[in-house]
Amino acid sequence: MIAYVAMLDVPRDLVHHLARLLAAERRARRTRRGTRALTSFYQALLVLIWFRKAGDTRLLGAGFGVSRATAYRYVAEGIAVLAARWPDLHEALQRAADQGWAFVILDGKLFDCDRLSETTTSVKGAAIDAWYSGKHRDFGANIQAIMRPDGLPIWTSEASPGHLHDLTCAQRLGVTAALNWAAAEIDLPALADAGYDGAGHGIKTPTRQPADGKHLAVANRAVNRLRGLRWQGERGFAILTGRWKTLRHTTTSSPRRIGDIVAAALHLTTSNTAI
Repeated sequence: MIAYVAMLDVPRDLVHHLARLLAAERRARRTRRGTRALTSFYQALLVLIWFRKAGDTRLLGAGFGVSRATAYRYVAEGIAVLAARWPDLHEALQRAADQGWAFVILDGKLFDCDRLSETTTSVKGAAIDAWYSGKHRDFGANIQAIMRPDGLPIWTSEASPGHLHDLTCAQRLGVTAALNWAAAEIDLPALADAGYDGAGHGIKTPTRQPADGKHLAVANRAVNRLRGLRWQGERGFAILTGRWKTLRHTTTSSPRRIGDIVAAALHLTTSNTAI
């Protein structure tokens, strides 16, 4: 192997922030001094390179002078301490209301991953690939997210199998119930695309064009234009995948870990020290 000098375009404060979290985790585990191959600072640096550059973990470990197994373990620890700071959905919605936002945006995305052999039974009784999305024609995990009107994500869900519809995932994870609560109790409705039709009174979706060819009423057209602001939901996912390249294609032992990886990336993005 040939070593070379590279730059990591994240603030030093963000490295120190993660290093403090890792150091606290080591203390909680009563890890003895001098028993780790890397200090908390260099472990944080390794984890952030993995998130930012999506590099090969074996080569990344070699660059830091640790084995492949140690590099995988260090990355997993970094994901765990970041994901542990994942906000509760109700708390995230309350915080958005307290900050004065008039609404939030609900959207879902399939996060690409390697092909898997796990199967499940479809509604028609046939055996299908659990993590394959017919809509996207790809394998991945479905992640639901809540964004502010400016597009910044404030909450992401755990991973659901890719074959599931967005509405099904949102209902199973309690997202629709929380958003209906937010609309009723703290006056914070949600905008969503037509895939969430029937999600409840608190989730506003576009009114469909009448099948008989008649034009929508002026009021419905006006509301549809307002609901067009939901495009910021896609911007929220673009912020995550644009900043943290490891989210563009995930290779893990289990795609269910993708939820933790996205939650970790969310904390890195919304941290005051984030890029």
